[in-house]
Amino acid sequence: MPHPVSANSAVEPISQEAVENGEVYTRRWVVDMILDLAGYTADRDLGQWTITDPACGTGAFLLSIAERLSTACRKQGRDLPERAVRAFDLLDRNVQASRKAVVELLTADGWEKTEVERLARIWIRSGDYLLEPAQQSDFVVGNPPYIRLEDVPDQRMRAYRKNQRTMVGRSDIYVGFFEKALNSLPPGGVLGFICADRWMRNQYGRELRKMVADRYSMKAVVIMHDVDAFESQVAAYPAVTILANEPQGPVIAADTTARFDAEQAQELLSWVRAEGVPEESNDAFQVARLPHWFSGDESWPAGSPARLAMLEYLNDRFPTLEETATRVGIGVATGADAVFVTTDSLAVENDRLLPMAMVKDAKTGHFQWQGTYLVNPWESSGGLVDLDRYPKLKRYFEAHEAKLKSRYVAKQRPSHWYKTIDKVDPDLTNRPKLLLPDMKLTIHPVLDEGGHYPHHNLYYVVSDSWDMRVLGGLLLSRVAQAFVEAYAVRMRGGTLRFQAQYLRRIRVPAPDSLSSADALALATAFDQRDVQAATSAALHAYGIDRIPD
Repeated sequence: MPHPVSANSAVEPISQEAVENGEVYTRRWVVDMILDLAGYTADRDLGQWTITDPACGTGAFLLSIAERLSTACRKQGRDLPERAVRAFDLLDRNVQASRKAVVELLTADGWEKTEVERLARIWIRSGDYLLEPAQQSDFVVGNPPYIRLEDVPDQRMRAYRKNQRTMVGRSDIYVGFFEKALNSLPPGGVLGFICADRWMRNQYGRELRKMVADRYSMKAVVIMHDVDAFESQVAAYPAVTILANEPQGPVIAADTTARFDAEQAQELLSWVRAEGVPEESNDAFQVARLPHWFSGDESWPAGSPARLAMLEYLNDRFPTLEETATRVGIGVATGADAVFVTTDSLAVENDRLLPMAMVKDAKTGHFQWQGTYLVNPWESSGGLVDLDRYPKLKRYFEAHEAKLKSRYVAKQRPSHWYKTIDKVDPDLTNRPKLLLPDMKLTIHPVLDEGGHYPHHNLYYVVSDSWDMRVLGGLLLSRVAQAFVEAYAVRMRGGTLRFQAQYLRRIRVPAPDSLSSADALALATAFDQRDVQAATSAALHAYGIDRIPD
């Protein structure tokens, strides 16, 4: 069997085992749904366009494409065009199987066998789509291969990265398929893939998200994590994604359950065609029409279609937290908590001990300091202290010298061997601040009136514009929770990571736009740790009536 390598490529091939392991074949009804959503339907003159399947396998997409193309050409009274279809696969056996299946289908439909065989050889060929010369295509549809990055030889990966600039970090190769396909679309061209949806949220998808947001439009996304969409069982977190080379407009956003099947797919398509209904929900799917998609390269939100619609509404109408003269940060990372964090009030000179806020101090919802200190090596001017001026501090650090000098941060600057990783901000200690533990099931803002410096397991919010109790009420509410849930990583057991990047995505009313009644209700709910009351007050302040499930 030939090596799975493009004829025009001189790079080391991916192993046949890796390619075979990456083969995940799509069920026919899923293929038909993708083609319908993309607009590749037999009632249109399909012969005037080119459609590409960049990883055709044994022909899951090609059979439906050929059937639709045949019907359309019969209606239009035209022959099957040479340029109508392009398809590639790394394995020659797949190319042969796809050609055979397409020939059998078209011959059975009445087309002359010799001509169909000729077309199949033109349409379907061995090749690595990511290394093929650029060529325009009106539609690109398919199921990009599931090949792990570590299974791609270094030389080939370098070639991929050179040609597809969105393949950053520990990127899966499907990211490259998105980029190559999008770049091939003329104005009005459409991409339709079923593929893992992780690129919409994780770090390696950042450049692809930016590319989509800057130059293309999201037309539809159908999350299918629990659906039996493939011929074999895979844990791929798949989603159907329809993108287009046109200005961003309304978006179909759907989420499905394990009950979603061929019949339910037809119901979803009927809803899409109906156009007038804004939302639909049943035991197989939820779907909504969003006025547009989310912008930028930051992670796109996850959630039910109705919740996405709510977030889009709030994003369009309210500023981010930091756009209200408010700052979100994280406490000090020391690189050696066993040395820098202590409960011994006599360990060093008194002015070298900084009262430190810990997660345990915020546990009850009301800040209760339990006597933890930061051994502080920083002057208020921002430089490190002169140890000769602090004999107790000098002895203390010298007793732990080996541990401190073994840290990476110390090896980088040996003369600063006793520094913490982060500098201490002298202005932060005395400021009132909301503290949020980094790992919780629900958002948990706690007010430190001032006097304590946060540990690195705490995020903090300080503001020049907010009454911190009013802001605390907003952050205690389930509206703020909904923002974090849409973006944050869930750990085992449902725990959320409340990182600064997610807290910064929270939208809030401008402080001076709140009525005195809403402000009082939020502050009171915060003081009483009443999440329901905080949510009710927040809903009124945002002008919405509920938080969708």
